[in-house]
Amino acid sequence: MTQSVFFDNNSTTLLDPVVLQAMLPYMQHQYGNPTSRHCYGRAARQAIDTARQQVAHACGAHPSQVIFTSGGTESNNLALQGMAGEIAEAQQILISAIEHPAVTRPAFAMRRLGHRVGVIACDNQGRLMADSLQANLQRPTALVSMMMVNNETGVIQPIAELSQIAKTHGALVHTDAVQALGKMSVQFDALGVDAMTVSSHKINGPQGAGALILNKRVDIHPLLHGGGQERGLRSGTENVAAIVGFGLACELSMQRWQEKQAHCAKLRERLEQGLRKLGASIFGASAQRVGNTSFFAFSGIEGETMVVALDQAGFAVASGSACSSDSTEPSHVLMAMGVPSDLARGAVRISLGADNSQQQIDDFLTVLGQQVARLKTLTAVSTLSTEVNA
Repeated sequence: MTQSVFFDNNSTTLLDPVVLQAMLPYMQHQYGNPTSRHCYGRAARQAIDTARQQVAHACGAHPSQVIFTSGGTESNNLALQGMAGEIAEAQQILISAIEHPAVTRPAFAMRRLGHRVGVIACDNQGRLMADSLQANLQRPTALVSMMMVNNETGVIQPIAELSQIAKTHGALVHTDAVQALGKMSVQFDALGVDAMTVSSHKINGPQGAGALILNKRVDIHPLLHGGGQERGLRSGTENVAAIVGFGLACELSMQRWQEKQAHCAKLRERLEQGLRKLGASIFGASAQRVGNTSFFAFSGIEGETMVVALDQAGFAVASGSACSSDSTEPSHVLMAMGVPSDLARGAVRISLGADNSQQQIDDFLTVLGQQVARLKTLTAVSTLSTEVNA
């Protein structure tokens, strides 16, 4: 494959070589099952215990609150289906209008049990509205799920404030912190939530590992039944190598996140100065955002068309959430923000990482300017041809 500049770090990140080295023994030599009593099994169990401590420290939680899963999607499903499934009487599940499909789809799936799904609105910058939460909570509510950082816009949500509101109405609270970990301080106990989702491959760890941080006082129904691993909440032989990698990635992210985000924020400022000169609309620019994310569009240019053009020119970018790329509809996040559908269809996301450079930003802006001019010319020709034929 031809070398390309990677600007899609919100979808996944490069596995840190230090993390890979820590994982290799558990992929090659240390192959014990953590439930086994012999020395191989005990070594695997000790490795998981160490990783659990590392994840807990990065999340401001206690190790006993960490439930290992296969990733963010499973953790979100465990939170929504597991917590709401323990409520004997069907009630409302509240989700925000900007949630990832890994939250919205399990929430709507709970309607089969009689639960109603309510939606918390956001403002035109993608910030969740406390008034909307309050209004929705007038109905009996079992669970509220609100993401900490939006995966498309990078907008940071006031989870502690919103959680406090939900708690006054007796609701359980879950937050998807997949895009927050490694980009800002994440302190589970300080947020006042009952459950929090985190993922390994967003912080330079391996794919296939994640965790649900869970208040031990909360009753939750497991999705998977079997050998009773993870306190009976997630049965199945643990992916030891991936968990080890996840733990170390958490430890490293704690050491590096401030420096990394400062670097990314500097690059994004340079990027967005160039975007404005080219006439782009930048979404959520007036809200507080994590430092690495920019979501923008050019009027009259389809986002998917631009993504393909930029890929061919050597830049890997996204048109929105990687986990919902099968959809050709405009971003539901932008729709919730009140962005016109024609402009929303042009959305392109840049998500930066520690390895990106100022030179890459400058090169990207040069190529982007060329592609904008080319695509606008093609659009104008197509429009003229349509008018003539009409």
